[in-house]
Amino acid sequence: MKRGWFYLIGFALLMGFDTLAQISFKYAGTHALPVTADIAWLLRVFGAPWIYGAIVGYVGAFFTWMSLLKHAPIGPAFAASHLEVVSVMLLSVWLFDEHLTLPRVLGAVAIVAGIVCLGLAESREHVPEADEGPAPA
Repeated sequence: MKRGWFYLIGFALLMGFDTLAQISFKYAGTHALPVTADIAWLLRVFGAPWIYGAIVGYVGAFFTWMSLLKHAPIGPAFAASHLEVVSVMLLSVWLFDEHLTLPRVLGAVAIVAGIVCLGLAESREHVPEADEGPAPA
């Protein structure tokens, strides 16, 4: 599999798992209200099916992230691993009736622009110059 496809599929999976975890935690927390420091609250938390979605999301994200770290450069990989901030924000508008505000949209644009800049910088560092000649053996 070409490296580009590996990264694309890997980061899409990572974003999906991270988004699942965050959205599931929101649902689980909402269904477990009010928060109290007792067994009844813990039973409400673990009685909500969404808590298991959060666990699946975090376990999936962990294994996906570990696989990506074997191959991806750490700078762009770390930045791209935060794309779930944008996906969670967009899904929260639909699922939780939250509002998109100008600062949120600008923040999302800044996150995506930063990831694109890091990715471009990383790809240019690994492209050999035309006048360098062959690499020494």
